[in-house]
Amino acid sequence: MPHATPSRRRRRLVAGLGAAGAAGAVTALVAVLVPSASASTLFSDDFENGAGNWSKSGGTWSVVSDGSKVYRQAKADSELARVFAGETSWADYSVEAKVKGLDLSKGLAGVAARASGSSTMYRLALTSAGKAELQSVKGSAVTVLGAAAVSDPAAWHTLKVDVSGSSVTGYVDGAKVASGTGSLTGTGRIGLVTSFASAEFDDVAVNPLGAGSPTTASPTATRTASATPTATRTATATPTATKTATKTPTASPTATRTATATPTATSPTASWPTATGSKPVTATIPVSGTLDGGNVRYFGSGALGGDGQDEGQDPLFKLADGAVLKNVILGAPAADGIHCSGSCTLINVWWENVGEDAATFKGGASATYTVDGGGARGADDKVFQHNGGGTLTIKNFQVEDFGKLYRSCGNCSTQHKRAVVVQNVVVTAPAGSLVGINANFGDTARISGVTVVGKKSLDICVKFTGNSSGKEPTKIGTGPDGVNCIYNESAITFK
Repeated sequence: MPHATPSRRRRRLVAGLGAAGAAGAVTALVAVLVPSASASTLFSDDFENGAGNWSKSGGTWSVVSDGSKVYRQAKADSELARVFAGETSWADYSVEAKVKGLDLSKGLAGVAARASGSSTMYRLALTSAGKAELQSVKGSAVTVLGAAAVSDPAAWHTLKVDVSGSSVTGYVDGAKVASGTGSLTGTGRIGLVTSFASAEFDDVAVNPLGAGSPTTASPTATRTASATPTATRTATATPTATKTATKTPTASPTATRTATATPTATSPTASWPTATGSKPVTATIPVSGTLDGGNVRYFGSGALGGDGQDEGQDPLFKLADGAVLKNVILGAPAADGIHCSGSCTLINVWWENVGEDAATFKGGASATYTVDGGGARGADDKVFQHNGGGTLTIKNFQVEDFGKLYRSCGNCSTQHKRAVVVQNVVVTAPAGSLVGINANFGDTARISGVTVVGKKSLDICVKFTGNSSGKEPTKIGTGPDGVNCIYNESAITFK
């Protein structure tokens, strides 16, 4: 058992404080803490009641018995298996978990902090080299911030990561093993991870660092929801509520539709919302009319629980012509996000880590699609894919770490003249390009009010010669031309 703890302590699941110590939810929790749980603990899980608070991305995860209930990832050949919990808005905090390597012969297993996507995080991991490595991970780029030898990596060890500002520190069994300065996003969820390894995890705990809560900002509604620290704890949607929600994969249309009566699109500089609960999605959810998710996090599970970027995945939501989806958070994995069969409206929809595409628009020539408010992170390729005809308007939106915000399909078997309107959008690097259109099919892009953060230049409008044969389209130019790419250079601000 873990070296630092002769007998593994059992903790009840306790409420997380959410963004800025409060969430806008009205759910109250009476939590029972065993003596070993600190009063300042924001989140803890001993898996005695299952793993309903965690969203999966890759691997084969299950709760099993190993003296007590533990969370096991059994697929040793999975390139990257991880589960996430907590809030994307958490900033300065300490996360620890007990970790035991079952098969570390080729890989690693550990605990993650500030996970802003399925492959962007800080992690402290036990490795096949007999070391504990503190790493900064962004996609395939892994930077080792520090390392130290660990005796018997196959035994239970308590791994802890502290993140405060740009400082990252790792501990094994209470001893500091590494520290460094990181440059990843300053907020993110916690995670348990393996890479080409199998392992078990137990007794996860998150505590704030410094005075106050683990977050730096919150939505306006959240700020007004609480006046005191006591109110903050009772105002937060709780892990217990999350566990109950996960037992019912299908959202209740009545409950979600009444969550927000008149939603207003968020500003492109608004803080990411705090999830009010989590729901696994094992089969695509059809939407007709209006579905208000009340800022519940939906994530793929079962057949929709893969971690790839493969073409042809099913979406989490499929919207009928005229449907409206609002106040929804898509967690990881997000499969193929959202499909719009005809005209549709997405209001305040947030993608924590884009899967294949955030949304795909498939309507006819007269279809109109609107994305108003919300944001997306972590798209290796496209965020919005336009396969059908019509006009897509993207406004009051924020996007970071992506390949393209918008792409008119360059090689679909049926081609259309398409239009995109981009208004009041904030782009944060790393970023590939803003929009891609097919000039030969008469596509147009009208762009205004774009702010680019962290990049001195960016291809705003890229023109291609598209085709219907499935071949890669040919890039023919960039920049405003008054015909296809319609905007003024003054409409783009670089910061």
